[in-house]
Amino acid sequence: MTELTGKVAIVTGASRDIGRAVAIELGRCGARVVVNHRDNEAAAQTVVAEITEAGGLARAVRADVTKGADIARMIADTRTAFGEEVHILVNVAGGMVERRPLEAMDERFFNHVMQLNVTSTFLVTQAVVPLMPAGSAIVNFASQAGRDGGGPGACAYATSKGAVMTFTRAMAKELGPRGIRVNALCPGMIATTFHDTFTKPEVRQSVAAATPLRRQGEAEEIGATVAWLASDAAAFITGANIDINGGMLFS
Repeated sequence: MTELTGKVAIVTGASRDIGRAVAIELGRCGARVVVNHRDNEAAAQTVVAEITEAGGLARAVRADVTKGADIARMIADTRTAFGEEVHILVNVAGGMVERRPLEAMDERFFNHVMQLNVTSTFLVTQAVVPLMPAGSAIVNFASQAGRDGGGPGACAYATSKGAVMTFTRAMAKELGPRGIRVNALCPGMIATTFHDTFTKPEVRQSVAAATPLRRQGEAEEIGATVAWLASDAAAFITGANIDINGGMLFS
């Protein structure tokens, strides 16, 4: 098992799907986990309960991570609960909102998607970095869409995830001299409510069949990869946008 005992982790968007799996895995590995959510307290508390029942420590903290004031409150809550240092930050929060082709997008929609995926990652990173000692790690969430442009109607989402990939590289360069590593994951087809909402069942089946491993990924597999990236086992990896898609797309 990946060893993260004594570490403090913040996971944004941790009340469901990939964020949930990441928080639970970090807790299982010994980290004290801030389970961030925007508006689903019950789901976040379920994640906290699962971590604590397994012997870990966790705390649910509500914050809209597109808003600086909310993030500041989340940081204050984290310091009160777990001390003055944060060793792991996982920026999972984000979303597609809906599929819209170019002609159906307006400025407000485009900016909203950017805010959810890019601005949130920037704001949380900027707020947490002052608490991160040397040896800390940030894991951002991009997407296969950031590499290949996404499926129909995913222009804004794919563009935002491409920006997360570039932000990851830039932060790796900027924060590396301080001993902070920054990487991102680029998931492909993962069995989550994201695809329940935005991807037709027949498309999911087709993609799974075309993937060399002949299946969708599982959120728990993403969680395990995040934990490893956050650990000392990955101490010489930074600036990487790591594909995790069953071989569907090679970088």
